[in-house]
Amino acid sequence: MRLRRLLLVGIGALWLTGCGYNTLQSEDEQIKAAWGEVLNQYQRRADLIPNLVRTVEGFAQQEREVLTRVTEARARVGAVQATPELINDPQAFERFQQAQGELSGALSRLLVVVERYPELKSDQNFRDLQAQLEGTENRIAVARRRYIEAVQAYNTTVRQFPSNLTAMVFGFGVKPSFAVQDEAAISRPPEVQFGTP
Repeated sequence: MRLRRLLLVGIGALWLTGCGYNTLQSEDEQIKAAWGEVLNQYQRRADLIPNLVRTVEGFAQQEREVLTRVTEARARVGAVQATPELINDPQAFERFQQAQGELSGALSRLLVVVERYPELKSDQNFRDLQAQLEGTENRIAVARRRYIEAVQAYNTTVRQFPSNLTAMVFGFGVKPSFAVQDEAAISRPPEVQFGTP
């Protein structure tokens, strides 16, 4: 009887060491940390926007529509509750990603408008804000890449045998990753047109 218990405990211990539970826990925590950094960088960008809008507003009063779109896009981003649980809800994650994409588009349009105002481009405050925004966009790209890599490792573990059995037992599901907003648009080659002299 005692030998049987020892044998069962030994088999249970071997099963637990090879089941992937600890790996799933570790990778889940890596995803949460990477997601926290993504949110941190998006918040940094959102914090820069009011200063950027005020600076442009002083120079480009007639561009009210573009400035309004940036402000509205920032408000939509703020309306999406960015919590750690967001990565477990694919629909909420999609809404978050869409709101961030709209904000990126609005900022791009704002920077195109700035090209029409040489005096604005030469303003030190604007140049500083633009440099901070560009740096933040780079940080966002790095944070998103790290999140994508963490999700890829986790999703691979969730789907591989025998850890997939452990994932089913303990309720570990596949996590969403960032996707390209308009795959059809980026898959088309750019049109090149040369002007006539």
